[in-house]
Amino acid sequence: MATDYKKISLDGLWDNNPALVQLLGLCPLLAVTGTVVNALGLGIASTLVLVGSNLTISMFRKFVPDSVRLPIFVMIIASFVTCIELLMQAFTYELYTILGIFIPLIVTNCAIMGRADAFACKNPVGASLVDGIMMGVGFTAVLMILGAMREILGLGTLFSDMQLLFGPMAESWKIVLIDDYTGFLFAILPPGAFVGMGLLIALKNIIDARLEERRKEATPIAPSGEAKRVRVTGNI
Repeated sequence: MATDYKKISLDGLWDNNPALVQLLGLCPLLAVTGTVVNALGLGIASTLVLVGSNLTISMFRKFVPDSVRLPIFVMIIASFVTCIELLMQAFTYELYTILGIFIPLIVTNCAIMGRADAFACKNPVGASLVDGIMMGVGFTAVLMILGAMREILGLGTLFSDMQLLFGPMAESWKIVLIDDYTGFLFAILPPGAFVGMGLLIALKNIIDARLEERRKEATPIAPSGEAKRVRVTGNI
């Protein structure tokens, strides 16, 4: 059977988005999305781990006994997380300290473990690679949108402190949307993250409902009075 890369891509980005549909990895998602740079940093780290673990697990899936597959998956994921930690300590140390415990906790991220057990260990390398990329991009997109919402409402800025991730050249990327903004503390506290996440999930459900309505309207319906010819002899 040919691999349906389009379906895999749509699942990761929209139909089966790990944050909006599967509701996995919500702890780091809600905790670090106070600003876009924090969200992007965690999103990139999670995506790299997801792609690396999916690829590795798929390559060696035929050699992993079912009885010990979960411990092996954890060890593979932990190895990639350690590599990401060391890279962040070397090149983005300030951002690493801000994200804190949520970088090593990627090991226990249910979105990554779930894709390893539900997809990578059952599918070929190409499909697992695309699945890891798309699931990671979908997860990162939700992180960034929520981070942008909270940063705008809470601080009145957008893309502040991007130099923590991209270096000195990104200092000028900061956009001040409201001058002399006193801030909206609720938006950058955990309750604000829950409300923002709820709004995003509700928006997705509304869009899905509208798309389903248009799909039904576009589907031709046979007239009720039209007789249907039924074959009653021979092989069907």
